[in-house]
Amino acid sequence: MNKILFGAALAASFVAPLAVQAQTIPGAVVAVADLDRVTAECTACKTASAALRSQAQALQAREKALTDPLAAEQRAIQAAVDALAGKEPDAALRSRVTQWQTKQQSAAQELQRSQQQIQRNQQYIQQQIAQKLGPIYQQVMQRRGANVMLERGSTLATASALDVTNEVLSALNTSMPTIATTAPAETQTTPQSR
Repeated sequence: MNKILFGAALAASFVAPLAVQAQTIPGAVVAVADLDRVTAECTACKTASAALRSQAQALQAREKALTDPLAAEQRAIQAAVDALAGKEPDAALRSRVTQWQTKQQSAAQELQRSQQQIQRNQQYIQQQIAQKLGPIYQQVMQRRGANVMLERGSTLATASALDVTNEVLSALNTSMPTIATTAPAETQTTPQSR
């Protein structure tokens, strides 16, 4: 009986350290990167930001070009209606109102499509940057021996030795010299017949 107990105790002495060792997590070696700075200062990011600003300015100009004439026409139509002093408008005035409404709807749809395109472009740019940054983070972490990388904005304080922003920025500039600023056209899915 003593041999059995001794054998069980001996086996337990080998298993217990292995179980504790398997549960131990290595200490965190942290690196910190300022993602806002990286995306603001990378060469391709600056170009993409300028392109998005240009698209937004073009949209504002187009909106003004569409809405100013519509507003002037609306005022003229309202003046014609007011001149009737409560009488029914004739067919020509009703037609003019209908045409104005059609133009207004068309302008609103055009502006909405343009706004949606700019939003898709912005998302596409962000997607391209994110696709490049993932592998860069891994490479920088490996070079620095880090097993955790945090965004600077999510930390309260860090030592400057932990900051790898310059490395990330340099690697992003190297791996992504340009960014496409126009999202691919949306593909429309059609239900397949069964």
